[in-house]
Amino acid sequence: MTDDRERWALILGGSSGMGEATAVALARAGYRIFGIHLDFRAGLEHVEDVKRRITEAGSEAIYINMNAADDEKRAAALARLGERFDESRAGGRHPYVRVVMHSLAFGTLIPFIADDPKSAVNRKQMEMTQDVMANSLVYWVQDLYRGGFLEAGSKIFAMTSEGSSRVVPSYGVVSSAKAALESHIRQLAMELARQRSGVTAVAIRAGVTMTPALMKIPEHDLIIESAIRRNPTGRMTTPQDVANAIVALSGEGTDFISGEVIGVDGAEFVTGS
Repeated sequence: MTDDRERWALILGGSSGMGEATAVALARAGYRIFGIHLDFRAGLEHVEDVKRRITEAGSEAIYINMNAADDEKRAAALARLGERFDESRAGGRHPYVRVVMHSLAFGTLIPFIADDPKSAVNRKQMEMTQDVMANSLVYWVQDLYRGGFLEAGSKIFAMTSEGSSRVVPSYGVVSSAKAALESHIRQLAMELARQRSGVTAVAIRAGVTMTPALMKIPEHDLIIESAIRRNPTGRMTTPQDVANAIVALSGEGTDFISGEVIGVDGAEFVTGS
């Protein structure tokens, strides 16, 4: 059966890295893009470039600069999306959010243990990282579901990494958030299935990818060297690799893929050290 509904993609973290690449790829595949990002003045020119590429693909780009973990701002953003959906309905179209991508990379990169307490993670930093990089997914999905934005065929994607199960010296706090994120995906997949919603949820475990978030990790040079050595393809994963996978997994015939962690890494993870 042909899906003639108006397809939208909500990209959390849509101004850089994998979120940016996926937003543009989905626009080229016929999706309208609603992007959430957090950028300061120096990054806003790049955001305009992302929006330009989306519109040049014949699509529509609505981008909101905000903290995606803020409850009030989330409500305001969804109200804006709701207004846009009302415009489509008034024009005789049937809009829905087919793709939700959670690609938020905002967390602390400091160790658990240090001789100086100020050099070790504290409660506020731990909870902030967990809230942004894991728990915020649940709150967005709750509001999208209750607000009627999600329908049969909607796909939820959350970006994880091998750090959810492997150790990098400065990555401990983010690693715990990624592990929680994968757990949230499993739970959402099960609960949404029991609701007979037709909505699926998967985690995408990308290989080591050159993104602004990677370059903030103190050990990034060693991580890159290890990834290229381990990856049997001889190269790193790219944001476009991830975008292509999400476009494919968002297509027809994928409604029974849910609750899984899907690797997009050229067999890097399974190759080992």
